[in-house]
Amino acid sequence: MLPGVPPPSVPPLVLIQGDEELLVSRAVRETLVAARAADPELEVVDRAAGELTESDVVDLGASSLFGGLRAVVVRAAQELTDELRDALIAYVSRPMSDVMLVVVHNGAVRNRKIVDAMKAAGARTITVPKITRPRERHDFVVAEVRRAGGKIADAAVTALLDAVGSDLREIAAVCEQLVADTDGPLDEAAVHRFHRGRAEASGFAVADAAVAGDLAGALTLLRQALEAGTAAVLISSAVTGGLRDLARVAGAGGGSKYDLARALGMPDWKVERAQRSARAWSDEGLSRALRAAATADAGVKGGAADSAYALETLVRAVVEARGRHSRAGAGAR
Repeated sequence: MLPGVPPPSVPPLVLIQGDEELLVSRAVRETLVAARAADPELEVVDRAAGELTESDVVDLGASSLFGGLRAVVVRAAQELTDELRDALIAYVSRPMSDVMLVVVHNGAVRNRKIVDAMKAAGARTITVPKITRPRERHDFVVAEVRRAGGKIADAAVTALLDAVGSDLREIAAVCEQLVADTDGPLDEAAVHRFHRGRAEASGFAVADAAVAGDLAGALTLLRQALEAGTAAVLISSAVTGGLRDLARVAGAGGGSKYDLARALGMPDWKVERAQRSARAWSDEGLSRALRAAATADAGVKGGAADSAYALETLVRAVVEARGRHSRAGAGAR
């Protein structure tokens, strides 16, 4: 690649819209993979909205010292400050030829100006659809199993969704593990075998104990799960899924478990369990636990030298975060 001249396959501006975290992350990853295929020496700067600085924006407009292609990813652009948003909009009007700016926005009204500016500047736009309907989740399972190199029967899809719920990361992790553990097409019996006998030493049991604040129990279950061969990514996914279920139910306000189950696309028993757990959690504590889960998820997927230690750190962080400060208005009850 000639210095300062990007390959035609690498657009200077990419806009990724959607709030399905797993699918958005994949879209970002696939965009970077395509850019790296064009330039193996691709330099990547990946920032959440709260991590982006004025210096990062200034660097966008500076030529690379080494003459190679750079990718700058700005995640959760809806949370940018007005100053940083406006600075990015100014850059978008005159992007650098050797930089690929990837802006991720969840589709909210806030900071729509950056979305409009990207589109007006001709950005390559990737829209990630939200998966909410039962049929869409069914198709997602089939696609995930195929992605992992397997096939699955319709009855097995239903059994898997009944057991796992609607969290896409959790579903994806289970599909991958099922294909790895099963010879031949996945049927209903294969799904039941996967869950049978592992209830006490599964990632879900670890998650339940950690969310409940039982440090000793969660650590014991964690060791049992790892010794039983449960993949670290499944344990991390289960803890993350439990926290997200808790956040979704806590943020949905009042209502019966059946009403919330319909509104959130969750089994009613999961809603009821999350409602009970939410009483012991504050918004701040839940936010801290979710950040710890994101760190652990990156760790077990290759970012940490010891995935078991990353999971133990996650369990301790979740238990510590539980009960910190009262939820707004809790003291009045």
